[in-house]
Amino acid sequence: MDLGTVFVIGAGPAGLFAARKIATAGYEVVVFNRDIKPGGLAEYGIYPQKFHMKAGLRKQFFKFLEMPNLHYFGNVPVSNNAALSIGELQQWNPSAVVYSVGAQGTKKLGLPGEESKGLYSAKDYVFNYNQLPPFTSMDFSSGRRVAIIGMGNVMVDIARWLLQDMPGKKPEEVMVIARRGPFEVKFDEKEFDHIEMHLDRQALQDELRRVEERIRACDQEISKVSDTSFPWLKKAASRPAEGRLTFRFLTSPCAVKPDAQGRISRLTVIENLLLRKGDTTVSKSTDQTIDLDFDTLIFAIGDVVDPALGLPYEKGSYLTNPDSSDAERAAYEVFDPQTGKVLEGQFVVGWARKASDGLVGKARFDAEQGCTYVLKYLEAAAKKTAPAAAEIAKELARKNRQFVNKDAVKLLARAEEAQAKARNLPAFKFSKNEEMLAAIEKERATAFPGKTPSGKSEAA
Repeated sequence: MDLGTVFVIGAGPAGLFAARKIATAGYEVVVFNRDIKPGGLAEYGIYPQKFHMKAGLRKQFFKFLEMPNLHYFGNVPVSNNAALSIGELQQWNPSAVVYSVGAQGTKKLGLPGEESKGLYSAKDYVFNYNQLPPFTSMDFSSGRRVAIIGMGNVMVDIARWLLQDMPGKKPEEVMVIARRGPFEVKFDEKEFDHIEMHLDRQALQDELRRVEERIRACDQEISKVSDTSFPWLKKAASRPAEGRLTFRFLTSPCAVKPDAQGRISRLTVIENLLLRKGDTTVSKSTDQTIDLDFDTLIFAIGDVVDPALGLPYEKGSYLTNPDSSDAERAAYEVFDPQTGKVLEGQFVVGWARKASDGLVGKARFDAEQGCTYVLKYLEAAAKKTAPAAAEIAKELARKNRQFVNKDAVKLLARAEEAQAKARNLPAFKFSKNEEMLAAIEKERATAFPGKTPSGKSEAA
């Protein structure tokens, strides 16, 4: 029996777990993905050297794609500025649409001079070193002194890349700038272990003394820092390492000053106080500022969703149903403030619902939880008839969109595995879409001579 067709927009962890749950319930599921490869942040956000973790997730996702009623169209972005708009998708009459596009917008602080060269969002920077097109072709150059705003696990990954794995000349110093104090770090100890050899322990002790009086106002004692957030202070670095990692606490950026070439040369920061607010602490700016010399600045402060997708948007988020009578269900339903009603059959899950919240496990939980409400909606909704995946493939071909189906994804994986073996590397990635598409066709010609090229008329 034909239960209907659900479109899932985005093939990161949230999208793929959502697609699996809905397909398992017997619905046809069509996944549209901006990137050629599925995986999202599992493919392009996890640190490059975590080969086993990435391989494990990739294997798991490939199993999802083997479901006969789950269809995949990669290299097909959906937004007002892309190959397909939400309006065009709706013309195909899906029974429901689940948006799992992640947080693809860029959070900015609105600093004077923020348009200077050498300023990057952490998301874009991570996409660059993880080889996600088109970020691989953009300028993410760094210099001698780098500042990272924020002190979570993303900061740790970026510092690790800069100080250890980045090709070419590495910075002499990476400074972490944090608006609160040493007890408010957000990184995991096991992650920081990867970079502890770069930690300038003496500089950290000096910094703790600098902010001692201000953190004591919240009943925090610097003598306990080594027992809680910085246990590495109790021991020497595990091995000698070039490149210093330093911290500056109770400090917020307030202006960027470029040099004659338009690149950041100094960062004006403002000193903060630390105040107790219930069970947590908050920072409060003073009128004391200082200029620090930097040639690169990376904002690791979380992300926002992309307003270009075309969903109702406000303050960095897509709008969801404000209904308080069933707040958990409502949190997944897209809401249109102009009509005061939910957009029927349209849902958001994962980071598209709550930007930068958790990792793969959290994305899975949120997607599966959200899909319980999607399935309840589908049970009661009027039946709709959407075109089969083969018809969608033909329509995309008529639009001259070179999509990639799930068979092509397997061919690409085979091509990259062959490159890794030939180069004696643990893993290999093509860094341009053109290279991936060419590798797919080369593998196809070898494995399936005479078959139609990807994106022309084949089923997904």
